[in-house]
Amino acid sequence: MEQVTENMDGLHWFKSSYSGSGGGDCVEVAAGLNAVYVRDSKAADDGPMLRIGRGEWAAFVALTVV
Repeated sequence: MEQVTENMDGLHWFKSSYSGSGGGDCVEVAAGLNAVYVRDSKAADDGPMLRIGRGEWAAFVALTVV
């Protein structure tokens, strides 16, 4: 996992289904060719973004599915 510093225009972002409609803690993800990107929706334009390899993302999702 690494923090991304380059512009990632063109990604289609999805807000977490666990995010409420009243603001608060919201996470967005976007799938790229070789990685998944994660950002805080409250700081989408100028906040940090993480790039996670697809294998690492798959392992994370497998561990969090209830």
